[in-house]
Amino acid sequence: MPKHFTSGLPRLSRTHKLSVAGVATAGAAALVFSIVPGAGADQGKSQATAVENVKPVAFSAVDTAAKTQQATITQQANNSAAKGKAEAAAKKAAAEKAAKAKAAAAAKAKAAKARAAKAAASRSQVRTAIPAAAPKPAAKPVAKPAAKVYPDSLDGWIRESLDIMAKKGIPGSYEGIHRNIMRESSGNPMAINNWDINAINGTPSKGLLQVIAPTFNAYHVEGTSWNLYDPVANITAACNYAADRYGSMDNVNSAY
Repeated sequence: MPKHFTSGLPRLSRTHKLSVAGVATAGAAALVFSIVPGAGADQGKSQATAVENVKPVAFSAVDTAAKTQQATITQQANNSAAKGKAEAAAKKAAAEKAAKAKAAAAAKAKAAKARAAKAAASRSQVRTAIPAAAPKPAAKPVAKPAAKVYPDSLDGWIRESLDIMAKKGIPGSYEGIHRNIMRESSGNPMAINNWDINAINGTPSKGLLQVIAPTFNAYHVEGTSWNLYDPVANITAACNYAADRYGSMDNVNSAY
């Protein structure tokens, strides 16, 4: 590409370029009129007048376009500046609103913290003023007596029956019970009499103290088994019957 030589001359603006173009056009028009052959003095005058008329029109159009362009540029600049100011004002208002909201939240949190501290101090004063009641000593658990264990033998059956009789107020002694048991069944809890009058009547005597079923049911002692052959239940019911009939099993010395 060819080099452009500026020689330090200033660059022409769009307005200047249009002005030069108008001048060049006017000059070209004048040159055309001057070389037309056979033109007279009047004709020359008319040409001069035409040139004069052309020149102002060209410059007027250029000037109007430049002014219009400048006005458009100025308006755009003004609009851009106004828009920038509006955006800046909006940002500033938003920032101020956010700052106020933040300050209000901080103040609210501070007030809540102060109220909580005041309430805690008040509770602390109340606790200090009213001494806490001394805790009651824990109640000592009452030890239950160990359940008494009886041997599964004639001796154990008699002793267990005696303990039950003592609670129920039924009289009798170990010796009186043992003596009658040995006479009636020889200590066999499954003994049964199938030959006496009771057996003939359909109610044989059974168990350690040979008790018939109607007597056992009538004098059964609560807390013992309902099984007529149960040793403890048999002894206790027989002693209860003997106490009612004879005053005590100790007073029985024969069939009863």
